Amino acid sequence: MTDLPKGYQLRYLTEVDSTNEEARRMAAAHETIPTWIIADRQTAGRGRRGRAWQSPVGNLMTTLYLPIGFDAVKAGQLAFVAGLALERTVSSLIGSHATVSLKWPNDVLVDGKKASGILLESAMRDNKIDWVAIGLGLNLAHHPDDTPYPATSLAVYTDAPPGNLAALQILAQAFDDVLRQWRNGGFGPVLKAWRAVAHGLGGPIVARLENETFEGIFKDIDDKGALLLQTETGDIQTIDAGDVFFPDRD
Repeated sequence: MTDLPKGYQLRYLTEVDSTNEEARRMAAAHETIPTWIIADRQTAGRGRRGRAWQSPVGNLMTTLYLPIGFDAVKAGQLAFVAGLALERTVSSLIGSHATVSLKWPNDVLVDGKKASGILLESAMRDNKIDWVAIGLGLNLAHHPDDTPYPATSLAVYTDAPPGNLAALQILAQAFDDVLRQWRNGGFGPVLKAWRAVAHGLGGPIVARLENETFEGIFKDIDDKGALLLQTETGDIQTIDAGDVFFPDRD
């Protein structure tokens, strides 16, 4: 049995369409207990911008359902809480065998290769976010080979990658630790820790938005979590959402 931090319950499923969809169903049923939902297999897993997320048995597919009211700004900060928790989970599992970093806005990279993804979804009620679903996928045993970016799994760096429930136990504790830090100290300490493991900070970067592309130097992440890109002319572009690439790495 997986031990979770106090205040959370576990919903374990052998198969589901997606753990985020299960969170939506829990919200529709007015479930009030924060819940880690985990499935051995997803039949319709998805990532950011509606992209399909491969979900083979042996990897971690989980969603944290938080039936807690947030304002929109604070809900967005949870992506950084989740990313930092996932980075710490991966670091604890592979030790010094590789370099673990965070690619803005929320991917964990191992030696520069993508090992995870995070998808936040929510719903509004009375002009306030009523609940949040934080979907997290981590490549434990398998990784795709047909992606436009390098991908990897923890199996590459460990003799025996953990099972999904064992990985969840570590992740749930790491998330609770960062969440408490965020609640007690605000976004500042979380952002400072995030910057310390940010991939490519200070180097060349390409940010592809829906209708335009910017190239320049990854200068920083501002106090709202946006990426600051300095162009050749010295102008600072504030990137709130988009796909980023590192020309000397990707």
